[in-house]
Amino acid sequence: MARNPQSNPEEAIQIAEAPQASIGKSRMHERYQREIVPALVREFNYQNPMQVPRLAKVSVNVGVGESIANSKALDATVRDVSIITGQKPIIKKARKSIAQFKLREGMQVGVSVTLRGERMWEFLDRLMSAALPRTRDFRGVPGRSFDGRGNFTLGLREQLIFPEISYDQVDKARGLEVSIVTTATTDQEARRLLELLGMSFQRDADAAPVAPTRRPSTVRRRRR
Repeated sequence: MARNPQSNPEEAIQIAEAPQASIGKSRMHERYQREIVPALVREFNYQNPMQVPRLAKVSVNVGVGESIANSKALDATVRDVSIITGQKPIIKKARKSIAQFKLREGMQVGVSVTLRGERMWEFLDRLMSAALPRTRDFRGVPGRSFDGRGNFTLGLREQLIFPEISYDQVDKARGLEVSIVTTATTDQEARRLLELLGMSFQRDADAAPVAPTRRPSTVRRRRR
């Protein structure tokens, strides 16, 4: 019976470290194949290189509720997201009418873009190395935003942290939601993958302590 060369972790590392074609691959993608895959195989003792977590896709979503009254806001958001991601987003429409918000079914209320392949790697490289460090008072991203299945969602307050965006062309600061989908089966594996890629997570000691609420004193002062 033929012996499976992928049943040994050491042989799996050798397969992962084998030279591969790097034509058109981004810097982060090459580092993932060259350094991160062997490190994950050693750390989690994978028996097969196909078990190593990898990135599946990245989704960027922006809600534009103000487009109900201002149609130019949607055009500006499409322009900004196209510059940031390098791909033209699709326009999201309302699924049902809500009279309280003057929203009707079919109205354009947001934009969304899904990145795969090299555009996904290049976007994450710019996000981790250039955009996040430009955030005001940046102390890392919260590590509690995993969904339990190896996927991570990150909220950004404004699009101005990306160097590609010009301050003079922005009409309003808008938040973005970045969802990173991985093939990891657990949040621990997904977090370790993102850490090795360069994502800076907050430490427990860095979290701002919540000030205890002080109850008003019930002791009455004596009159002199």
